[in-house]
Amino acid sequence: MNLVVQAALFMTLVGGLNYLAGSHSWRFDLTRYRRYSLSAETLSYLRELSRPILIVETSNGQAEDPEVKGLLREYVNATESNPAGQIRVEYVDVYQDRRKTEKYGVEQPGIVLVTSGDKRRALSVDTELYRVEDHVRKAFTGEQAVTAAILDVSNPERKKIYFLVGHGEMRPDDVDPANGLSLVRDQLRMRNYDVDTVELASSRRVPADASLLVSVAPVDPFTPFEQEMLRQYLGAGAGRLILFIKPSSQTGLSDLLLDDWGILVDDDIVIDLGSDNMSEDGDLIIRAFSPHPITQTLLDYKEALRIGSARSVRPLPGRPTGSGLTVVTLAATSTTAWGELDYRSRGVQSFTPGIDIKGLANMEPPNRLGVAVASERVGVRGDLPFSVPGGRIVVFGTGDMISNARITNAGALAIFLGAVNWTVGRDAALNVPSRPIERFQLSLGAGELARMRYALMLVLPGIAALLGIAVYWARRT
Repeated sequence: MNLVVQAALFMTLVGGLNYLAGSHSWRFDLTRYRRYSLSAETLSYLRELSRPILIVETSNGQAEDPEVKGLLREYVNATESNPAGQIRVEYVDVYQDRRKTEKYGVEQPGIVLVTSGDKRRALSVDTELYRVEDHVRKAFTGEQAVTAAILDVSNPERKKIYFLVGHGEMRPDDVDPANGLSLVRDQLRMRNYDVDTVELASSRRVPADASLLVSVAPVDPFTPFEQEMLRQYLGAGAGRLILFIKPSSQTGLSDLLLDDWGILVDDDIVIDLGSDNMSEDGDLIIRAFSPHPITQTLLDYKEALRIGSARSVRPLPGRPTGSGLTVVTLAATSTTAWGELDYRSRGVQSFTPGIDIKGLANMEPPNRLGVAVASERVGVRGDLPFSVPGGRIVVFGTGDMISNARITNAGALAIFLGAVNWTVGRDAALNVPSRPIERFQLSLGAGELARMRYALMLVLPGIAALLGIAVYWARRT
């Protein structure tokens, strides 16, 4: 009876402890950088979630990212007590789980897909969840990116991007390799953007739900009425615009619109005869980037940008200061490049001093020609002690950088998505600190390895044998 009572008490104790652990669990993060703890800001957002979230991480079945898996587990644990806004996580091997791959529409590994209903946002593990220096992961920024994606897809409103048409521009519904933008459209939809087209001449207004306007390689000039609409949209409406202007095209935007934003688009063609700065088929290779949210991925991964025929784009010299206008040259050529002005009659010639355009030493970046410029107007309203964001505009001096044939280039996709996220305001980082990546490395020479081998084979068994002999002798005596 004594044994039976003890067994019953023991089983009752174990059952009670499991019940308490299951219904009143406590978790303690003892890691150095609180690797398994979400920030207070993220937890406050998760408590207010009103829609369920599904997070899908894709892999190739081999490489694993422990920081990502640990972070996703924390999101699941943090929302267990919120039935309306619970987060679930699925892991998909794109080579083994073809059914799930087709179901979620993600075929490449290394993607974290955040979905809620019909809204989805795809994050690249390599470029958006880690900060990389010299191709080495230095810090984990996954919580910032994933929390921002959760807030984005849980928001009932969806940002809409309109591609301008009516001037011979490339279209997002065109699948042509050289002149279509269907792959760009798919990339934007994967990142929870709605994509549509608008012809300003017929609509006579900018759509009220437009978060961003994009014009890719217009051939015909914009009418004065269209220019005034864009000027009002960017100015009074604090609108957002991305322009891709190919060489030799006359858009009519420079005098009225671009000058107001401190951007000068030269009527030239960029020539760089350096062997390292031009590919065999004549593409320019751009390696100089200014620090900016648009170019951060290119800087982190030391990625080059490969573009076709281009014209120089630079901050307007002598633009007025103190107007709240910030103009940054995003991407620039090497110091050996120049802008050929007489390209229509002369073709590709050598640099002509006093005629052709060279980078200036007193403008950033010095002695280089810009091919992409971003401009932002931020002003102080009345007596408010803080700034109010205004419009944003990004101008690329090339027309086909995001065509179906070129968007597969990692540099082109990275800088375009950076421009989209910056213009619509997705670049604003949450107040969530990044976590450094801890690495431990043991360097052992041949002698040290030999000593370790002997210690494991002889010393440890010898100590156990001596203890056994000591115990045996003690019991005998």
